[in-house]
Amino acid sequence: MTAFSLSDLEAIVAKRAKATPDQSWTAKLVAGGQNKAAKKLGEEAIEAVMAAVQNDRENLVYESADLLYHLVALWHRAEIDPGSVWAEMRRRADELGIAEKPPKSRDRNSSPSTPEWTGGNHDQAK
Repeated sequence: MTAFSLSDLEAIVAKRAKATPDQSWTAKLVAGGQNKAAKKLGEEAIEAVMAAVQNDRENLVYESADLLYHLVALWHRAEIDPGSVWAEMRRRADELGIAEKPPKSRDRNSSPSTPEWTGGNHDQAK
């Protein structure tokens, strides 16, 4: 099997987003606006979680592919360069070191229940 990367997916999404909405689901999703793309990403995330909870490995693979596709489509719609996401991941990895080792100090926005990878309460409503 030929390797496939998120870079490949980014290129496909960028190309398909240029089509007309009647020619491409990606173009239709992007044209629908950021809220529509975000809602669809949320739906796919829930489906992936459900597959994981049900121990349905085959469906988890399928839903994971949907989740990644919709995340990349949302990045495209929001004009987020995936390189900035990778840079943030690199920064966190460098800052935190080994993932199993807790950070020596937490930032002021973090709480004991916050996963150390996030570096704070970024996922909680302000």
